[in-house]
Amino acid sequence: MIILDTALQKLHAAGTPVRVGMIGAGFMGRGIALQICNYVPGMKLVAIANRHLEGARRAYAEAGIERTQTVETVAQMEEAISKGDYAVTEDALALCKADGIDAVIEVTGAIEFGAEVVLKAIEHGKHVVMMNAELDGTIGPVLKVYADKAGVVLTNADGDQPGVIMNLYRFVKGIGVRPVLCGNIKGLQDPYRNPTTQEGFARKWGQKAHMVTSFADGTKISFEQAIVANATGMRVAKRGMHGPTVPAGTAIKEAVSWYPLEDLLSGPGVVDYVVGAEPGPGVFVLGTHDHPMQKHYLNLYKLGEGPLYCFYTPYHLCHFEVHNTIARAALFHDAAIAPLGKPLVDVVATAKIDLKAGQVLDGMGYYMTYGQCENSDAVKGERLLPMGLAEGCRLKKDISRDHVLTYDDVDLPDNRLCDRLRAEQNELFFGRR
Repeated sequence: MIILDTALQKLHAAGTPVRVGMIGAGFMGRGIALQICNYVPGMKLVAIANRHLEGARRAYAEAGIERTQTVETVAQMEEAISKGDYAVTEDALALCKADGIDAVIEVTGAIEFGAEVVLKAIEHGKHVVMMNAELDGTIGPVLKVYADKAGVVLTNADGDQPGVIMNLYRFVKGIGVRPVLCGNIKGLQDPYRNPTTQEGFARKWGQKAHMVTSFADGTKISFEQAIVANATGMRVAKRGMHGPTVPAGTAIKEAVSWYPLEDLLSGPGVVDYVVGAEPGPGVFVLGTHDHPMQKHYLNLYKLGEGPLYCFYTPYHLCHFEVHNTIARAALFHDAAIAPLGKPLVDVVATAKIDLKAGQVLDGMGYYMTYGQCENSDAVKGERLLPMGLAEGCRLKKDISRDHVLTYDDVDLPDNRLCDRLRAEQNELFFGRR
């Protein structure tokens, strides 16, 4: 991060900022616009695409930019950018195609539409930063293949827990400590929460009820930890992760005793979470060391006697840190967090209530399903239905609450890009459709 601010200052002095386009102007998108437009020298948010123009205009207005140029075509967008105007459009694909944009931030929160715009941006040589763990956790590995072939960076975002975890993981690994658990700190975990139960919280913070429900019911953290696993080579120790609940305010340094040691030390390490620990909502990494003298030093530095040592970051600041991801990608070709290769952990759709044949599944954070982490080998072997593909599926039979759905339980919607990419991902990494 320190090298990034210096590099951006040089671009600012030269008058050659990193030019950014953003797709999606909701709660998080507006925060990103505010941050880049006011506090990040050497970077310019040149265009925003949103389903409704007023949303894009609002994002700029809240960032202090009142004058925008409405565009409908690629040529119009390119002209606006070349003149130094701020472009707004309802055509996200035009933003992906336009010259004059170095990187695209995808803040849609959607799987199908997100896949379309990410592919189009990659096709047109743009680095892509995804604020979309759900997309990444469903088809991120195959999208990374497309990005690698195009010579661009595809990455999830610093500021969200996965990016912050990955920064910490790289730090721990860099000092010679072997990371064995990458963890997320939660304040609540209840798989049966729904938009009705979360309506008050959502209204208080100006967010959508289904979005905050996906945090509360465990779907969001499952996607976050899945993409951490896919970026580090780790697995889950069990379906759904251990997820211990500790008394509120318990210090996260006590995490060295919360997980079965054999799960952590016998393989490539695991991703997991804890409910109730402080500082929340931070992240943590448990590591180990086998050198006696280094263990002595770690004890001297107040990390304990081992065999596990707890490292943590006490916060994650979401939109405040996204620009660092853009700079890493555009200036140093470095991803904050991206899949290593084949998927290692997936998120599977699980019945939140008793479901009936003929029902059409609603989306993430709604009333019918929640997501759980599972190792990808088991997902493949048992034909489990990815949570990211569940919306719009029609049930072929009754499913009881807490039962994990399979492909055999549903009929998929017709002609979805996300299904084709998932099939391509399966064939590429597992040799089957």
